Amino acid sequence: MNPSEQHLPEWFCVKAQTKREHIAANHLRELEGVEVFCPRLRYRKATRRGKIWWVEPLFPGYLLAKFCRYEMERAVTYSQGVRGLVRFGTEVPPIPESFVNALRQEVKSRSETDDETYSVTPTIEAGDEVEIAHGPLQGMKGTIVSVAPAHERIKVLLDFLGSEHPVDVDLFSILLPRRPVP
Repeated sequence: MNPSEQHLPEWFCVKAQTKREHIAANHLRELEGVEVFCPRLRYRKATRRGKIWWVEPLFPGYLLAKFCRYEMERAVTYSQGVRGLVRFGTEVPPIPESFVNALRQEVKSRSETDDETYSVTPTIEAGDEVEIAHGPLQGMKGTIVSVAPAHERIKVLLDFLGSEHPVDVDLFSILLPRRPVP
């Protein structure tokens, strides 16, 4: 590596303590010469307590930081919430600027709150098997007959009193089916 290249800031993948990515990101932001990108997912989820918003990291246990490794590696590595830099043997590979910019652009295009929080909505289809999470029909399982996303309502075919009945329910009052990752 050329000595002048050692002093150029680059993006690196930083390992954070489990469930403490936001703490590590905040402490790294306090360091002069360090830029941090810690994308997070924001989504509504039905639980037995009702609808709640969840926010969790896009890359659990990791965040991205841009800094001059030659000058700042020690400060970054020993920052609160940080476990170290991602290494392959003795190599600490930089992350291409183009990748970080593309990821930032994608997150920003779907963000409602800030430039690091990616808002997602549930994907369900007619035919999916679901369970009602709360309300008078809690625990009942049925098949989605139709979806009205604009109204956050779905029609579920439930089997009760000896026959099947279509019932309108709130989209966020169901437990969504698990889908295999392609």
